[in-house]
Amino acid sequence: MEGRVDQYAVVGHPVAHSLSPFIHSLFARQTGQAVSYRLMDAPPEQFIERVSEFFAAGGRGVNITLPHKTRAMTLASELTERARLAGAVNTLAARRDGTLLGDNTDGAGLVQDLTVNLGVRVRERSVLLIGAGGAARGVIAPLIALAPRRIVITNRTAERAVALAAVFAGLGALEGCGFAELAGQAFDIIINATSASLTGELPAVPATAFAADTFCYDMAYGRGDTAFVRWARELGCRRAVPGWGMLVEQAAESFRLWRGVRPLTAPVLAALTGRNAELGAGGAD
Repeated sequence: MEGRVDQYAVVGHPVAHSLSPFIHSLFARQTGQAVSYRLMDAPPEQFIERVSEFFAAGGRGVNITLPHKTRAMTLASELTERARLAGAVNTLAARRDGTLLGDNTDGAGLVQDLTVNLGVRVRERSVLLIGAGGAARGVIAPLIALAPRRIVITNRTAERAVALAAVFAGLGALEGCGFAELAGQAFDIIINATSASLTGELPAVPATAFAADTFCYDMAYGRGDTAFVRWARELGCRRAVPGWGMLVEQAAESFRLWRGVRPLTAPVLAALTGRNAELGAGGAD
């Protein structure tokens, strides 16, 4: 008689592009875990009902992707500190008493990719974070914990950047501004937390923010280089990368929460990027 196979899913709208089932199938095979992981498309008006039904039927955990990360907070009986700070949930885990724990693994995934996979030193360096939405909010506290000299949040709407900086002001050296206010400033690290690359657009950040030694990171990913990565290289940046590593590392954090073991990510990242030529869609899970 075969043992029980625990059920997991990624919930979004749309969600057909998600690579999470591929990633988690490799994690399960590597760690010998009996799990099944599937896609679940749920429009906003059906999100709460669909996820509640999944857990009521014995589901053990879900990943949450756009546009549901804020709404998912209402399903959690308890939030981890990083989910509370992020103001969003990308992972729900069923507990023994039937309640749900909400977590956010995005920031941990970014930090792991930057500091371990890519060997980027953040301490005492200047960081520019482009965007003031949920993706940016989820990574601010983990970035501050790396003790950069300063973090500047910039956004097309300056007021949103200033407001987001104010939320985290007590954690470290943080400021917010519009794109125009960046004129004459240069940064050691630039992170694009907008979805502009997915439509081929570019944020109106002055080219002077980029230097040859500036490390550029796009939290989005897609077939080949993203628009932001291509732009950074055209401006002379020697290191510019898309967010494949963040995608895998945040997934590994979710897997650890659910299964109590953190899989090795290097072979999974290699397998994922090896399929890059076959991938047509991109995004951030």
